[in-house]
Amino acid sequence: MTVMPMFPLGSLLFPNMPLNLRIFEERYLKLLGDLMGTENPEFGVVGIARGMEVGGGEGRMSIGTIATVTEIGATGEFLGLESFGSQRFRVIDWLPDDPYPVADIELIPDLVWDNSLMPARVHLESEVRKLLAFASEFGELQYGADTELSDDPMGACWQLAGMLPIGELDRFDLLSSQSAENLIAQTHEIVVTAHDTLRAYLATDDSDPLTPETS
Repeated sequence: MTVMPMFPLGSLLFPNMPLNLRIFEERYLKLLGDLMGTENPEFGVVGIARGMEVGGGEGRMSIGTIATVTEIGATGEFLGLESFGSQRFRVIDWLPDDPYPVADIELIPDLVWDNSLMPARVHLESEVRKLLAFASEFGELQYGADTELSDDPMGACWQLAGMLPIGELDRFDLLSSQSAENLIAQTHEIVVTAHDTLRAYLATDDSDPLTPETS
């Protein structure tokens, strides 16, 4: 097990996905300062199950992703960092905040890629890109249909999952995937459901179609 500084956020981080943060809360400024003093700065990111990012006292999810820091600097009036998701972990125990969250974690083995899954990965990419193009008609998205993917097929699968404009419960289910095949299948199921939700929105002229929940 490993003791790691933690950053609970309103959105989960996936492996191979970027994470850029502007930091203003005092406890996380202390975290940033501590990271600057390490050779290989990294911290854990978990989702917030309930509560808010600011001020502490939030309920935290049990599975997260390590963020590997690539740059620390100032942006206007704020300090910030650039990072990317690396390995998943499971929280074993939360330690006292001093002053920022710290947890005892257990690393989750990386998913193993099997080349027999390549046709499913290629099909999933096509479906995700079609969904993002469709969803962009309803509002601005963080990731567009033309977003470039990693040359590594397992990394690309995580990116296809991480790009989806879905709710945090769905994202947690994807982050908890037990195999590459499971990740592809779950992502595809969510994409199909999201397509259906958007079509239903067009038919009924309802509201807020961009965060469908399937969990």
